[in-house]
Amino acid sequence: MASIVLLAGTILTAGQAPAPSPPPQPPTFKVRVDYVEVDVVVTDRQGQLVRDLKKEDFQVLEDGKSQVVTTFTLVDIPVERADRPLFASAPIEPDVKTNEKPFDGRVYVMVIDDLHTRFGRTQRVRGAARQFIERRLGANDLMAVVHTAGPTDGNQEFTNNRRLLLAAVDKTSGRKLDSATAGRTDEFNRTRDLRQSGDPVNDPNDAERGFNARSTLDTLRNVADWFGSIRGRRKSILFVSEGIDYDIHDMIPASGSNHTSASMVLDSTRDAIAAATRSNVAIYGIDPRGLTDLGDESIEIGSFPDDTSLGIGTGSLMNELRLAQDSLRTLSEETGGFAVVNKNDFSTAYQRIVEDNSSYYVLAYYPPDARPGRFHKIDVRVTRPGLTVRARKAYVAPKKADAVPTAGKSPSTPELREALDSPLPISGLAMHVFAAPFKGAAPNASVLLGVELRGRDIQLTQNTKVLLSYVAIDANGKFKGGNTDSLTMTNLRPETRSRIEQTGLRTLNRLDLPPGRYQLRVAAHDSSGGNVGSIQYDLTVPDFVKAPFSISGLVLTSAAGSALPTARADEQLKPMLPGPPIALRSFPQNDEIVLFAEVYDNAGGTPHKVDITATVTTDEGKVLFKTDEVRDSTDLGGARGGYGYTAKIPMKDLAPGLYVLKVEAKSRLGNSPVAGRELRIEVTPPVAGR
Repeated sequence: MASIVLLAGTILTAGQAPAPSPPPQPPTFKVRVDYVEVDVVVTDRQGQLVRDLKKEDFQVLEDGKSQVVTTFTLVDIPVERADRPLFASAPIEPDVKTNEKPFDGRVYVMVIDDLHTRFGRTQRVRGAARQFIERRLGANDLMAVVHTAGPTDGNQEFTNNRRLLLAAVDKTSGRKLDSATAGRTDEFNRTRDLRQSGDPVNDPNDAERGFNARSTLDTLRNVADWFGSIRGRRKSILFVSEGIDYDIHDMIPASGSNHTSASMVLDSTRDAIAAATRSNVAIYGIDPRGLTDLGDESIEIGSFPDDTSLGIGTGSLMNELRLAQDSLRTLSEETGGFAVVNKNDFSTAYQRIVEDNSSYYVLAYYPPDARPGRFHKIDVRVTRPGLTVRARKAYVAPKKADAVPTAGKSPSTPELREALDSPLPISGLAMHVFAAPFKGAAPNASVLLGVELRGRDIQLTQNTKVLLSYVAIDANGKFKGGNTDSLTMTNLRPETRSRIEQTGLRTLNRLDLPPGRYQLRVAAHDSSGGNVGSIQYDLTVPDFVKAPFSISGLVLTSAAGSALPTARADEQLKPMLPGPPIALRSFPQNDEIVLFAEVYDNAGGTPHKVDITATVTTDEGKVLFKTDEVRDSTDLGGARGGYGYTAKIPMKDLAPGLYVLKVEAKSRLGNSPVAGRELRIEVTPPVAGR
């Protein structure tokens, strides 16, 4: 843990207007934590959501006995669209993340079932998953992607970055075994001359099929348990799967097949449903095959006998289809979701899923029997006639939670640890976070991490201590770097205290990370005032050593942004910028931006020139500012290296509005690709006195 003691002399600058107040947080229980939370979707006869019900319109029964609803709220979440310049085909990914506005979106985990996806239908699965992300995921939503098989770097932590989510979906690869019917039919044909009448025909892949079924169900259970820490909102698993090809209702097939894994599959099914109901998670089973008769599989067995009593032939294959789809229905209906099966048009079903997660009621009550491990039925009713109610049907009282390992290097308070481990951002202590990768000591990059804390969220008493913890988690879920800083404010002068209260506080850190994809988790805790905040930041670190031509992250400073006090400066950038790197992306017209980036050229041994350009473009694509610079490889002395690039951009000639700031570099040597960075900025009317 690093310590930074803030005295009056350590504050570098001050003077930024306070941010607007955040909206109030949703109601929560403060006395006991053993309450039962149920989210309820209510529709009329036309299937339209009903939004005007009151608490007294609901009745909640546990094990047949009426319960007192202690907390009741209607959740109505808008679907926000990502801001996109008119000239761009996709939104520009923000380089600054903030928790200033409390999270108000939908929360999904998409579980893609590679184990129950036929390899030849991989593209259909990808297409079904991509359709939801591309067309139905709001800019204010969060989603994670989890595969039931394949490398762990194919998964994606919670994010609203569609590019990352789609990249995870595109790593799907079907691994489903041939159908049990095909296996038994092949076995029947191979042993036809040796068979006695009445002999059963066994599935040769029974053990592996059972193992795959349990693995998929265990994934659902683990995701549901992981979801349990999120309270006060609907949580959904989009289960993209061809279904579990075991009969989860009758585990003793009439054919007498040797289903040695049957009871374990049934137990895993119960465990998955119990975990989902315990964590109040709705499962939506989505069969990507659409309307199908399994014609692509029946080709394998079409020339063989059709005897469903032996589990062979086309009739048996159709029975497998029914069982697999029934598994999706059971998992969905028991948890308050619905199954999407036998549908070629996913659009309507996806819209229903979004509506389910946008407008719903949250009811909570204290259970009469909170003993761990007990199973309880739930029945939610409404007094108004003609309405349909969907909610989870039961729950299992949770057992005592095991200690959760900390995601970082020994945060000093439980509040900080909980915030760092939270899958959702926490807005009690507002922050702005930015990260910019630069070339470091090979093979690592040196990532500049900037965190700006809002001053009025910090209680500035004598010896106020703010703990700031940050950690980098790679695509395999491993911790790659992080630290916890202690910011202690001692003997602050009145004017210094006033500056911090008005503007906040900035700290700059460096992380040495190898190339790859990361999620940075940043959490802060004011141990005096008790406020806590956290942010998740998606970061891709390029391989600056191996890439022939690349560019670092882009950092900005300005008079308006530099006004924020900086507790820790970045020594490496001090000679390059007139002020500290800032998170501000909105600048008054009487301000000036100074930007810095490094262009890395690994072909320095061959004489050539490099063009570097900075532009400011309107939403319509009109260039209003441009500056060019030509660099020569002789500056590198024939070695591999980089060109430091600085540009000044006055705001005075830009009308208030949104713009795109882009830095681009192009080598004149051969067909080198263009390396660039772009970000959104806003220009506002001038500020008096600046």
